[in-house]
Amino acid sequence: MEERHLVERVLDGDPAAERRLYDAHVDRVYRLAYRMTGDDELAQEYTQETFIRAFDRLKQFRGDAALSTWLHSIAVSVVYNGMRKVRRLRKRQVDLKETVGMASDPVGADPDLKERLAAAIDDLPLGYRTVFVMHDVEGYKHEEIAAALGVSSGTSKAQLSRARAKLRKALAEFAEEWAS
Repeated sequence: MEERHLVERVLDGDPAAERRLYDAHVDRVYRLAYRMTGDDELAQEYTQETFIRAFDRLKQFRGDAALSTWLHSIAVSVVYNGMRKVRRLRKRQVDLKETVGMASDPVGADPDLKERLAAAIDDLPLGYRTVFVMHDVEGYKHEEIAAALGVSSGTSKAQLSRARAKLRKALAEFAEEWAS
């Protein structure tokens, strides 16, 4: 009831209610955006864009799901669209780190597990990564993920299972080291 009343106050133009709604949800939206992008600046940008869209579309919020679920579905959409743009731009750019190794192939030590895990998560297909981050990192339930992404909870469970399998495969050499 409190949430519905807050939404009504925002729709009536109450700036204090807007601030309260923002403060109540900004941290979780930012964490989701950060986990999906791995980039603080992009996460901040996408968090801001999420709230701009949410306030513009607040009249469309029907209350069928929790406000947080509705906000997170907007956030996921903003991040998906934003990352598509970022990938297009990055395809056009050449990373200077790549050019350094072109003349010679330096032999280096394997990166540690934390770096490899982050890279493995980044390499997951976007749908798998989104479900993995939302479920295993942020603690969402499959029903919440399904509502936020507009998929069935079975799809969420399947994508999580596939994401975990890909991560196990990508990090298999570390498992072998620990077994020794």
